[in-house]
Amino acid sequence: MIATSGPAGLTAAQKADVIYAQARSELTTRLWRAALGSEEGGEKRAGGDVKLPMSLDSLLTLLKEDKQTPAPAMPQRATLPESEPSTPILPWDGQGGRQQQGRQQDATAGQAPGYGPNAGHAGALSAAAQRTGLPVAALATIVHAEAAKAPDGRWLPYSRNPRSSAAGLGQFLSGTWRGEAEREGTWLNAVARQRGWLNDHGRVKGEDRAALLALRYDPEAAIQATADYAKANLDALARAGVSIGEGAQAVAQAAYLGHHLGRGDAIRFLKGGLDPDRARTLLNAQIGAAGAGRRIAAVGDATVAHRTWLLDFIGRNIRAERFSA
Repeated sequence: MIATSGPAGLTAAQKADVIYAQARSELTTRLWRAALGSEEGGEKRAGGDVKLPMSLDSLLTLLKEDKQTPAPAMPQRATLPESEPSTPILPWDGQGGRQQQGRQQDATAGQAPGYGPNAGHAGALSAAAQRTGLPVAALATIVHAEAAKAPDGRWLPYSRNPRSSAAGLGQFLSGTWRGEAEREGTWLNAVARQRGWLNDHGRVKGEDRAALLALRYDPEAAIQATADYAKANLDALARAGVSIGEGAQAVAQAAYLGHHLGRGDAIRFLKGGLDPDRARTLLNAQIGAAGAGRRIAAVGDATVAHRTWLLDFIGRNIRAERFSA
């Protein structure tokens, strides 16, 4: 079981980090809601079917400066990369939320295969992988891609994405985390039941929501939930007729797409491509409107720009050989 019981087990510094991240995110959310005239509740995960506190799609639609939609590209099946691309990318830095040149390079590049500074998480990764049947290297790769990292490559459990409610090693949105707690058979569901956080209908009680969401900052909880979510995404892709392939690398790539895009968009991406409006929305959310606009202008098509960026990102970050013994 996890070592702490919600926020009570955190150190003073850790509590300060969580409180600051939460306050900053909630203030930003309220300002955006005020600007949009929207009510509390109603966000939908990009590509998913889980309800969240605010509508990212609506916000980005209002903020779009370019109202012209590029002509739809011919649908193409996405081919996941087999080697690392050379195109640089600028992912969220996990701390101040700013895109910084040089931070896109993997902090652990050049290290021998293994966990390096994250060896302390090896036990949780192994247990979660064994429970769900995932290759442990695939699970470690997904966590490595999602987690914010210190300059030495250490995963930062108390990180929060300022652009959304995503938090912790697994960067779970609030609604997705609640969904995993309410989904029968998951590790998080068992913990929620044990602690009395679910009502008679299996839903998270309002008074226990904060304690549940605080578990995103617990490394073991984040790793176990990432494993359950990855397994569910892989099962959904298989049911949709998507060929995943074998081996840790193929599993990691497919599972990460589900984690990154949500199941619906991951299936559409792999089976032929997203429509231009959706691709533009997702690219804006990931790298910002300015960066997305430059990439779309360079290729003349939002679907192609998003596919190119995401495949580059996967090729650079989803590399299971790092964690192979």
